[in-house]
Amino acid sequence: MVKLYALNVLYKGLHSGVWLKSSYDLQTIGFFQRGSVQEFMGFVSKTIVERTQTATRQSVKEGEYMCHVFVRGDNLAGVVISNHEYPHRVAHTLLTKVLDDFASKVPANVWPTATENSIDFHDLPVYLSKYQNPHEADPMTKIQDEIEETKIILHQTIGAVLERGEKLDDLVMKSESLSMQSKAFYKTARKTNSCCSYVG
Repeated sequence: MVKLYALNVLYKGLHSGVWLKSSYDLQTIGFFQRGSVQEFMGFVSKTIVERTQTATRQSVKEGEYMCHVFVRGDNLAGVVISNHEYPHRVAHTLLTKVLDDFASKVPANVWPTATENSIDFHDLPVYLSKYQNPHEADPMTKIQDEIEETKIILHQTIGAVLERGEKLDDLVMKSESLSMQSKAFYKTARKTNSCCSYVG
């Protein structure tokens, strides 16, 4: 079954990613795990944006998940988290559309210092819902044709995206954005290699 779990918009700052907007669809994930899974998806989204070069597209495979990222030339960035069945090209079409829409409604001068609550952009859940079925979303669009001509870098694990010497385990433990509960959940998931294997 094809599935989209998350759609996030960030700004790639000089030293860190800035959260602008996010939307999640985690109904297929166990109720008690949703909070931790959402925190990890946010953590992974920010980590990947911070380590993706400007004007680059990447798709990062990790466990049962795919993290698709696009950082535009103006450092506006989008992340889609899907399962493996979801077509890469459609995920990148979605990212292009969302970022174009966002940029047309939210002025660029506020991106570097904005908070998620201060941004007036409520279309992410609509996009996330519409694109759950990639065949209905946009069978053939001009954007898809443009993406065909753009190289999407595919990585087999998130480790390939991290800087030399960096380990995801260390980043997780140092992270201030993850709760103690989520860090414990991550450790357990790493041991059992389940549910959150996408962050390993």
